[in-house]
Amino acid sequence: MSILADESIDRQIVEFLRDNNFYVDYIAEMDPGITDIEVIQSAQQKGFILLTADKDFGELLYRQKFLISSIILIRLAGIKPNDKAIIVTNAIKEHYFDIGDSFMVISSNSIRIRQIKR
Repeated sequence: MSILADESIDRQIVEFLRDNNFYVDYIAEMDPGITDIEVIQSAQQKGFILLTADKDFGELLYRQKFLISSIILIRLAGIKPNDKAIIVTNAIKEHYFDIGDSFMVISSNSIRIRQIKR
């Protein structure tokens, strides 16, 4: 599984995912400051899952109908970055086969997965 991590993602999450054998491109390392549209285009062109903490991507997907295969939205405010990294990595491992063509939300008390309808 290949992941494109938006700038809103803590570096600790990116590093922990990489340490757990996920391939992760990180916008903050590659092209900081690009627009959300450019992030979506990059994820689509590469065929990567978009990992973000920015709710705007849900808006772009559902209200503005931007095409993107899969988004993982992290809603873990108030949790230490190292703990977030563990939670996110475990959620991705646990739901590995459910992530394709879906919008996944990881929060402190639940994981929701909604298939993206085309």
